[in-house]
Amino acid sequence: MELLNTLIVVLDSTIRLSIPLLFACLAGLYSERAGVFDIGLEGKMLMAAFASASVAAISGSAWFGLGAGILASIFFALVHGFASITHRGNQIVSGVALNFVAAGTTVILGQAWFAQGGRTPSLGTDARFNAITLPFADAVREIPVVGSIYYELLSGHSILVYFAFFMVWATWWILFRTRFGLRLRAVGENPAAVDTAGISVAGLRYRAVICTGILCGLAGTYLALAQNAGFVKDMTAGKGYIALAALIFAKWRPVPAMFACLLFGFLDALAIRLQGTPLPLIGRVPSQVFQALPYVLTVILLAGFIGKAIPPRAGGIPYVKER
Repeated sequence: MELLNTLIVVLDSTIRLSIPLLFACLAGLYSERAGVFDIGLEGKMLMAAFASASVAAISGSAWFGLGAGILASIFFALVHGFASITHRGNQIVSGVALNFVAAGTTVILGQAWFAQGGRTPSLGTDARFNAITLPFADAVREIPVVGSIYYELLSGHSILVYFAFFMVWATWWILFRTRFGLRLRAVGENPAAVDTAGISVAGLRYRAVICTGILCGLAGTYLALAQNAGFVKDMTAGKGYIALAALIFAKWRPVPAMFACLLFGFLDALAIRLQGTPLPLIGRVPSQVFQALPYVLTVILLAGFIGKAIPPRAGGIPYVKER
């Protein structure tokens, strides 16, 4: 029974820790399926986290904070789109530049507005997305196994957690069951054919970039208003890059992307659980070893140990209309 409780606690932490990765991974899925590579997921998440925490601290409303986070992320996404779609600039350079801008801007504005070393004030209950108790969770809590799973694992998460898993299904449906999704995938594979059909390649890619901005806004807001109680410097801690690794691992498909993010979340949760715990035959292992696990897996995946991952054929290539 103790083993089951430990497993449930670890899986519960897995879900909570994987949500920002899942939002960011789905965000990258939209833009990269449309042929726009986006290294700037990290920067958009960071700006969204800062904007949402700042507005929530001032207004006292988590929903106002969510709106501000999404708008800030969309603005950064449009800047990336303007550089890489309209002016056909290098998409990697543009994304990296946005990451640097976000890292510096959030600290400078945080210090100027709140004078707390780049942090925002600690948020109260009304300014955060709090846990939701599902129906009958309290009633079934004492039932062995089933009650623990329902009460501890499925219930007790914020609304953004449930929305993240809903977006996995919604993204699959949009990409593979709608006209917009068909065109989006086509513009990432053969933009000339899309243009020949009389559809604006730039317009489609801008819409994909806006979808990326919305989802990165949700990821950053979750970090600041659900997982934490405010913004701290560099709180994304490389999650945007890990989300890109998960996207490659999933080969640009939404459902495998969810499982890839859960895998990274599980490693993170396991690292937290095992810190300071002696291991059989090994003894006490430095906590830094466990903290490095998600990043080590990222390197392994990007090194190609998962098999060949083929990106969209027009990915990263600016489209020039033939005359």
